[in-house]
Amino acid sequence: MADVRLTGVTKRFGATEVLKGVDLEIADGEFVVFVGPSGCGKSTLLRTIAGLEEADGGEIAIGGRAVNDLSPSDRGIAMVFQSYALYPHMNVYENMAFGLKLAKVDKAEVDRRVRTAAETLNITDYLDRKPKALSGGQRQRVAIGRAIVREPQVFLFDEPLSNLDAALRVRMRYEFAALHERLKTTMIYVTHDQVEAMTLADRIVVLNGGVIEQVGEPMELYERPRNLFVAEFIGSPKMNLLPAEIVAASALAATVRTAAGESVTVDVDASRAKPGDKVTLGVRPEHLGLSGRGDALAASVTFVETLGHATYAYLTAGETPLTVLLPGDARPGVGEALKLRVPAGQAHLFDRDGLAFPRL
Repeated sequence: MADVRLTGVTKRFGATEVLKGVDLEIADGEFVVFVGPSGCGKSTLLRTIAGLEEADGGEIAIGGRAVNDLSPSDRGIAMVFQSYALYPHMNVYENMAFGLKLAKVDKAEVDRRVRTAAETLNITDYLDRKPKALSGGQRQRVAIGRAIVREPQVFLFDEPLSNLDAALRVRMRYEFAALHERLKTTMIYVTHDQVEAMTLADRIVVLNGGVIEQVGEPMELYERPRNLFVAEFIGSPKMNLLPAEIVAASALAATVRTAAGESVTVDVDASRAKPGDKVTLGVRPEHLGLSGRGDALAASVTFVETLGHATYAYLTAGETPLTVLLPGDARPGVGEALKLRVPAGQAHLFDRDGLAFPRL
């Protein structure tokens, strides 16, 4: 096992700078997930750590050792890709053992590692099968097993579940979490799926345009996003955002006026704001309500999704689209006017530059 330290890491493809001076420390045994929109640099960063891409600047250290000049095989890492990339003519045992045999590892040691990994992944019964006789989830376990037998210091996963169906992804998320608990090895995982990130990560790294927007525990990013980008990216459905203007501000609260003229109070430290400042009010769909105490927004229902356990109502407040999570038995009608409660303690406020005012 080992820690990973990135210091000022940059990467260019031609004139395009994909990574712009990334600084990050990953602790020994930590499970860190990279998330961000397509093109944000998350897979490039993972491949640069692996040595599959050469960093143009900065330093990559694994286990306290700079590895910029080392080949992937000498970095103490093992990588699992989106594609299983199994050899179709080899059985499961042979696929898992192949890399060790190329490295001329002793035959008895190869057998020990393969069988130990197979037991860890619950694929011992499939060792004699060819990949074509396996399900997608079983093939992914074999690909993971091929990485485990190398006994790396760091595991790197590049969207390993994206080829699986929804039900299998849920099951495999549990298996990844259990695997990390058993192995206690440093793991870096790339995904575009924030549900995977929220359920698997010790910490999440949110990337945007080649820079890190925020690093933190899943609930820290959910409850205290640093800026508008993180606030919109973390959470599904995404946070509702309304343009507003500061009416009154202090270190204990801010009162804002929405474009529709409604007054809303938010429990944030707004001591750096002044009346007249343009801001953005943010509130998550699950925090809006139809009753109880709190400031209210007038909105009209445009579409309803009934999911059984929950109902999502899509509305407009003036020209601003809103989403609200309601109980499963709620049945608002299209065109119906609703008053949406904004709880002061769960709302967010962002300044003109998109930076969050600290929540109390």
